[in-house]
Amino acid sequence: MSSAPKAAEPIQLTLVGTNDLHGWIHPNPFSLSDGTLAEEGGLAVFAGYLAILRAANPDGVLLLDGGDLFQGALASNLGEGAAVIDAYNQLGYHAAAIGNHDFDYGPVGPAQAASRPEMDPLGALKARMAQAHFPLLSANLYDAATGQRPEWLRGDGTLLLTMKGVKVGIVGLSTPRTPETTNRLNVAGLRFGELLPETLAAASRLRTRGAELVIAVAHIGGQCRAWDHPRDLSSCAPGEELTDLLQALPPGTLDAVVAGHTHQPMGHFIQGTPVIESRENGRFFGTIELFVDPRTHKVLEDRTVIQPLIPVCARVDETTRQCAQRSLQEQPTVKLVQATFLGQPVEKDATIEQLLAPALARADAERKRLLGLSVPQVLGRHFTEESSLGSFLTDSLRELMHADVALLNAGSMRADLQAGALTYGGVYEMLPFDNTLATLTLTGEQLWRLLEHVYGTARQGVYQISGVQVELARCPGPGRLKRISLPDGRPVRPERTYRVVMPDFLARGGNGLGPLLATFPKDAIDLGLGQELGLRDALIAFWQKAQRPLAAPPPGRMRFVGEGKCQPVSGTP
Repeated sequence: MSSAPKAAEPIQLTLVGTNDLHGWIHPNPFSLSDGTLAEEGGLAVFAGYLAILRAANPDGVLLLDGGDLFQGALASNLGEGAAVIDAYNQLGYHAAAIGNHDFDYGPVGPAQAASRPEMDPLGALKARMAQAHFPLLSANLYDAATGQRPEWLRGDGTLLLTMKGVKVGIVGLSTPRTPETTNRLNVAGLRFGELLPETLAAASRLRTRGAELVIAVAHIGGQCRAWDHPRDLSSCAPGEELTDLLQALPPGTLDAVVAGHTHQPMGHFIQGTPVIESRENGRFFGTIELFVDPRTHKVLEDRTVIQPLIPVCARVDETTRQCAQRSLQEQPTVKLVQATFLGQPVEKDATIEQLLAPALARADAERKRLLGLSVPQVLGRHFTEESSLGSFLTDSLRELMHADVALLNAGSMRADLQAGALTYGGVYEMLPFDNTLATLTLTGEQLWRLLEHVYGTARQGVYQISGVQVELARCPGPGRLKRISLPDGRPVRPERTYRVVMPDFLARGGNGLGPLLATFPKDAIDLGLGQELGLRDALIAFWQKAQRPLAAPPPGRMRFVGEGKCQPVSGTP
């Protein structure tokens, strides 16, 4: 008797997801306690991991990015993201979502917003999209005037391709909060549709066109404190855009999601849909292994495997197999060895290194430029508390602008300021956004309403402040602001006028301030359009003129009252 024919093996598709690169095409170098140089991240190293995955699953690797590709690192910003696209083209990306910070560059050239009619506020993004060999997608993005999809989007925000005989549809999604988290002038002519109806419509269009799988690249995310049990959502915060969307979608609408935006790791099944999101700056990536029935071309859901947080390392500690800066610097002893992945040694990609060399050399020269100042001790950030860096910067802004109060949003500070000789690169990585200095002239009553608003929300973190002391309830929410007083303890007087300095990003309505600012007189807000220097360079000039060490002021400008466990906070980067 002849044996029964062997059943065909499932079709394996490997989804590789990255997100929130923020221009970090290069590794992040750091020193260990014994002086040994280590590093994490870097696209040339990531290419080594990608080569191993492609060798393990020929023609079956789908490379996707969750958005925020460009803005944040000097090597990328000096060319308005061109180096990122050069590398992504070489790496062979299939698609990326359009993130909120992908609009940050504004028009082509040094201006960060269109100040003249002939300037295109989307010029830099359009240039990167024209350069890319892959689409940047957003199915919920529209021209506000016509209600149609912008011509420069080149389609409806979706992509259909075939891999190993399976028709795969990809839908891009952008956060509807984009106008709150980029320069509003750059997106004033755009409308970002609601996620639920736009996702349903895009998935339906793709299925009609023959898509057997639909995958989202979404610049929306969530926050989960643990990801070792992918079907356990108990550690995931409620009210996040991605979580809410997937819980509202009918089962089977999406087969997988590569997410971004919150910089928080996710590796979970939400309503049966596998989701990955990694941390920022190219230090990690994630994978979803999908196994597809060769006869029906349906996903075999019980076979799906998620790996949410794979470190990008050229060398790792021999014991922990990690290269994360915090992990290695906290270990008493570290022995670095070559990283391996899937049993293979990870090799840097020489082509990527050569491709990026000019951009990195240009940035390195600028980064090393000494500013003639010193930082006695590290000035650190904190997203939910008063921080030494935030206090120092707001004090500087207040003194520079002869203001009574200075405000700085937590998301504006993207790196600690390291101890030692101050370099331009150190300042740039700390303050990568090209803001101007805006001033508001407010009554004490209006100042109370402003601070009541900014401290009442959790999503944007704790605003750093100078010029007043604030008393806050421990957890964000209505009524959190309890008291405002001057440094000498006197109360802020409702009828008195106060001059408040902040980044123009906030004064233009960023971080959700638009509705509140609309209640203030228009002539109360000066956006600093005629300033010769932006915020970062103005601070450098101020520090150089003062010629004093950059030291942390005494703490105590924020006082938290009350007890209780607060909901976990994820930023809106």
